[in-house]
Amino acid sequence: MNIKCILFFMLSAFLVGNAQSIVESPDGKLKVSVTVDYGKPKYSVTYNNEIMLEKSPLGLITNEGDFSKNMKFLETTTGKVDQSYHQDKIKQSDVLYQANTLKYTIENEDKKQLSIVFQVSNNDIAFRYEIPTWGETFVCVIEKELTGFAFPTSTKAFLSYMMESMGGFARTAPSYESGYAYNAPLENNTAKGGYVFPGLFNVENKGWVLVSETGVSSQYCASHLSKYNNGVFNVEYPDIKNNNGFGSTGAQMGLPGVTPWRTITVGKTLKPIVETTIPFSVVEPLYEASQNYEYGRGSWSWIIWQDNSMNYEDQVKYIDLAAEMNFEYILIDAWWDKNIGYEKMKTLIKYAESKGVGVFLWYNSNGNANDAFMTPLNKMHTSIVRKKEMKWLKEAGVKGLKVDFFGGDKQETMKLYEDILSDANEYGLMVIFHGATLPRGWERMYPNFVGSEAVLASEMLVFSQDVRNKEAFYASLHPFMRNTVGSMEFGGVVLNKFLNKGNEAGQKRLTSNVFQLATSVLFQNPVQMFALTPNNLQDTPKYQLDFLKTVPTTWDETVFVDGYPGKYIVMARRHENTWYIAGVNAQDTDLNLKVKLPMLNAGEVLKIYRDGEKSKNDVELLKLKKNQEIELHMPVNGGVLIVK
Repeated sequence: MNIKCILFFMLSAFLVGNAQSIVESPDGKLKVSVTVDYGKPKYSVTYNNEIMLEKSPLGLITNEGDFSKNMKFLETTTGKVDQSYHQDKIKQSDVLYQANTLKYTIENEDKKQLSIVFQVSNNDIAFRYEIPTWGETFVCVIEKELTGFAFPTSTKAFLSYMMESMGGFARTAPSYESGYAYNAPLENNTAKGGYVFPGLFNVENKGWVLVSETGVSSQYCASHLSKYNNGVFNVEYPDIKNNNGFGSTGAQMGLPGVTPWRTITVGKTLKPIVETTIPFSVVEPLYEASQNYEYGRGSWSWIIWQDNSMNYEDQVKYIDLAAEMNFEYILIDAWWDKNIGYEKMKTLIKYAESKGVGVFLWYNSNGNANDAFMTPLNKMHTSIVRKKEMKWLKEAGVKGLKVDFFGGDKQETMKLYEDILSDANEYGLMVIFHGATLPRGWERMYPNFVGSEAVLASEMLVFSQDVRNKEAFYASLHPFMRNTVGSMEFGGVVLNKFLNKGNEAGQKRLTSNVFQLATSVLFQNPVQMFALTPNNLQDTPKYQLDFLKTVPTTWDETVFVDGYPGKYIVMARRHENTWYIAGVNAQDTDLNLKVKLPMLNAGEVLKIYRDGEKSKNDVELLKLKKNQEIELHMPVNGGVLIVK
């Protein structure tokens, strides 16, 4: 080959395969490289010079043009983000967010531009697409997103399956209530419907990566991970069968417009995964709170006593239970409108108020999307009926709603979530979503949002032996996955030996009381509806009830102590000046381990809730050693709890 040919090929490679730009974290450990590789936009990620993501695809396909191939690099701009904010209903109340930014602008064959904006902080990457107006074009439809995650081949995945559309109870799926692929080779993750966010990956034992999304509002659809295909997990939009087949699977957008953020959290250890606040740091509140919302704990009859408890007399018992336990709320579930009635409910709400207990009421979100039949029905699906109902709720003194049965991630459903939240805020009502999608930055975006289920929660402990068998396993996954990116309304802390009203036979609980107490700290949600029953006031040790009378539901600081997903977890949370250290054991043998507690001072006296027969299931006072190290014992299906 002569010199002219060599120069020609070098020039061709330069034109189609260069334009590489790099942005790194403030500490220099996390780096993102962006390029146009033979016309295709791509990015890769390294941490401590180790490859966390190989060259992975970027790009969008819209009804106004294709931005995934034949792209040309135009320019980059860089900058910095340095902000602090206060958020009292996530894992950390005061957050400092510092990141370096890169705006990478490309254009397609029609000279239409697209920018990909990266924000890289220590351990976290957030990126999204920004679309300008194109001449006289001010609207478009995003039909497909090419964003992908190409992990090194020996990576192991921890993923939860996307449920089949219009499946499950009363055709209400998907509702993010599936089991998990655990420590699975990449090539094994080929579920047809893909996997929900977040996804956790152990990259060749060199580090950990958590991928998710945030900032999804009424202006876009939610998305999920595709099945593993050709070495990549892609961002995938909702199944067309969501919402009974009604509505688009993509997103309708006014221009200029932006997509939601894709987030990637990276660490040598699991500590950055558990402690990340990136879902909240790149979003902003969408409206002002109409009042100061108060968070706390609640009682909830339906979870153990089920539908038959939806009567006036049983709800009085649960109000009295809440008052005795110093709980702030009671949740009154489905069928209240039929079995108690609106007028008598006013009397019940006044009784609760006299006991210092606020009331949450359950609603069915459905009007036209599925076959869920529980009432109140047809009260939340349109603005007219919703505002009429919320006016009554405010006048009656209700504090919040639990809205159920959404089943889908289309933009139409995202709009319903937002409309319920926005209207509820005008009437001073907090909102919990059930049978719902993953919250994506909603704690900060919507001031009256106080949690979503989006997990195999406590109700499935009642209904499924398999879930009871795996309770500890799932509990040891949630702090690393589901609960690390958003509030999780689990409805736990079951102290009955059997998960039914008689508490004598039937669905036997396999985990210990200390395990259950520990989950009140492990599972983060600003409003926690616990599964206690009135009989627990007599059949539960006083020291355990005393703990629940004071355990907070909001946290100022969260610290990962030790653990491995699916095996065990120990973590610490601080509320004001009090630290709570909680752990559970999911292994089939007792666990003994030594951990350091650097958040505590040597010599401080710790209150330890011991677990297992040898410990006599009691409280022990122990002085912390000079090296701040402590030995923990957790039996099978057991836990540990420490308060200082």
